[in-house]
Amino acid sequence: MFLIETNDDSETTKMQLILDKIAMPSPSPGISRPRLLGLLDKSLASCTSTVISGRAGTGKTKLAVEFARKCGRSIAWYKVDTPDGELPVFFEYLAGSIQNQLPDFNRQPLVQLVGRMGPDSISRLAEAFIYQLLQCELKPIVVVIEDLHLVCDSNWVVPFFHRLLPLLPPEVHMLITSRTMPPAPLWRMRSKQTLSVIDEDALAFTKGEALDLFGCYGLTSQQASIALDHTHGRAAALDNFAASLCKSEKTAALA
Repeated sequence: MFLIETNDDSETTKMQLILDKIAMPSPSPGISRPRLLGLLDKSLASCTSTVISGRAGTGKTKLAVEFARKCGRSIAWYKVDTPDGELPVFFEYLAGSIQNQLPDFNRQPLVQLVGRMGPDSISRLAEAFIYQLLQCELKPIVVVIEDLHLVCDSNWVVPFFHRLLPLLPPEVHMLITSRTMPPAPLWRMRSKQTLSVIDEDALAFTKGEALDLFGCYGLTSQQASIALDHTHGRAAALDNFAASLCKSEKTAALA
């Protein structure tokens, strides 16, 4: 972790940022899914932001990591935890992840502004955030916010993101993963082609993808079809099914 120290005339605030929360996860094993990567490429080209929404085990993070590694942009990654529902904490991590990729991003005035924010002025923070981005020597970047659902009940989430997302410059795309759809004022932005949504139905494995996955394990198409019916195409369940079958067949072969 590293120490952030901020001054605002009256007091000095110290906060330790956990570096693992603003580092991109390592890729996990499994097949690539060009169908979903294509949807993300399309969103990157036409929208300011994307939400990948689905319950645990639907492959959100794996997809985000694969896309991040292949999209050709710098990646600012932020893994949200429940205590980050406090706006100063959330904002320190978000700004810290961006500063990792844009060293001239000056978050100091923003951090000081957060401490003076009232509930009716959150949109000003979003505007200040965009202003600071535009002062940077911008390069194409994707800002990934993983597990936003953990703070969606916080009263600042809707006004902050509702103001922020439409203002993002073309060089900056925000990719959000969440177990639930963000509050309605956010996901309704997709009607204005500002935001794209990849939901749980889209995340579910197709038959072709299931066949590819089971083929990697040396399993049959019939086994893949049976597993697809049992798991409804949920990524983690399907992969666990394949791994278990593969292990059972190897054990039987050695018996």
